[in-house]
Amino acid sequence: MVLAEILRHPRFELAGVGVSNPAKVGLDAGDLCGAPETGTVATDSIDELIALRPDAVVHYGPTAQFADENIRVIEAFLRAGIDVCSTAMTPWVWPAMDKTPRAWRDPITEACLVGGASCFTTGIDPGFANDLFPMTLMGLCGEVQSVRASELLDYTDYEGDYEFEMGIGKPPEFTALLEHPDLLVMAWGPTVPMIADAAGIQLDRITTTWDKWVTPVDRPSAKGTVRAGTVAAIRFTVNGIHRGREVITLEHVNRIGRDAAPDWPSGTRDDVYRVDIVGSPSISQETSFRFTDGSGRTPAIAGCLATGMRALNAVPAVNELPPGWVTPLDLPLIAGAGTIR
Repeated sequence: MVLAEILRHPRFELAGVGVSNPAKVGLDAGDLCGAPETGTVATDSIDELIALRPDAVVHYGPTAQFADENIRVIEAFLRAGIDVCSTAMTPWVWPAMDKTPRAWRDPITEACLVGGASCFTTGIDPGFANDLFPMTLMGLCGEVQSVRASELLDYTDYEGDYEFEMGIGKPPEFTALLEHPDLLVMAWGPTVPMIADAAGIQLDRITTTWDKWVTPVDRPSAKGTVRAGTVAAIRFTVNGIHRGREVITLEHVNRIGRDAAPDWPSGTRDDVYRVDIVGSPSISQETSFRFTDGSGRTPAIAGCLATGMRALNAVPAVNELPPGWVTPLDLPLIAGAGTIR
């Protein structure tokens, strides 16, 4: 999806395409995204891509479940002096978080130093909904008693990974990967201490909750049928505790079917990202992503494109920053230069 946007964007020039699927090696970039041929062919050679000397690599690799491969790829570009903007390693959204293993952090720190390059991870949760949105709204308040960032999505048409990660489609006794508190905080929680840092407070601790909803009926989905008696909705929170009180909350409610878990939070519209601030003033904001081009693509796909575009549009700003780790707190306003045309 992002590749198609790059090909028609006036501010970006596609230098090369790296792929991990052997079947895509040698294919034209246009063939990969349903566009006319470009003359740029895909490769799985990092050396070939480095030799192109791009201004940046926009990296859409797998999740932190495949950390070693992500580090191998990203480290190579950084050592070669090429900035990286990525969605993959969500623990890198806030690298200072103490739960991030040093083996996942130190190689990138060194690579940035050696190559004089910068590394920005926006996350796939998506990062901007969990950090940029709440922090921007907090800047409109005189006092914030609590802030909650929620993802409220119907996964019926979503084809991403959620079975082993979230336990959706699994029996209720199955323990999902993210159900382990330490893994949940490391993978999905870095925005919580980031918001705390931006607000100038030190959290006492970070806690989590995890709830499951079992469907009484079969439910169709893009990935097959979620059977009766299995989990069809999950709700989790990652909570920042300050002076004994929950002040920052990251919440996800993910369903198969709009009527699943009817007592759990929903947006005023389907498939939204919501921020709720209790303070002076109190603020509620809902953001929905939609395609209005007649393509029939779902809100989940629209959210994926927005996630990818955040990484792409950040490239010029990341290029201007000193070498090292980059977080949303380091970036200026990214207004999408070249998008109105």
